[in-house]
Amino acid sequence: MRLNHLSFPSNDVAASVAFFERQLGCRVELAGPVSILKRDGFDIVIEDCGDRSTVWPHNFHLGFELPSADEVRALHARFKEEGVTMKTEVFYHERGSRFFCVAPGGLLFEINTRADAEERYRRTFADAVK
Repeated sequence: MRLNHLSFPSNDVAASVAFFERQLGCRVELAGPVSILKRDGFDIVIEDCGDRSTVWPHNFHLGFELPSADEVRALHARFKEEGVTMKTEVFYHERGSRFFCVAPGGLLFEINTRADAEERYRRTFADAVK
């Protein structure tokens, strides 16, 4: 069994779709009140929740892993330049360098690498995407 898709609500589907497309390199498959994006064989479904509130539980987030700490730092710098809401600077954690940011609609993201993680947490990026 493998994870097939992620689906979540948004009060601003267009802004959420734009974030995934521009900032995370997703391809828009279907645009509208229900939008479907693709990335590396994985679907992301964003659904209009109308005027209902989208409140995420504390620390609920999506994580994306990059091959190196340099790429994490470069993406952090680009996000800041482009006005993405940043929750942290890049910081080191035993599981590798990372930062947190917020997409339109309030969804929290973690961008990390395991390249500089302590040995017990380390694996190569290539192993992770096999």
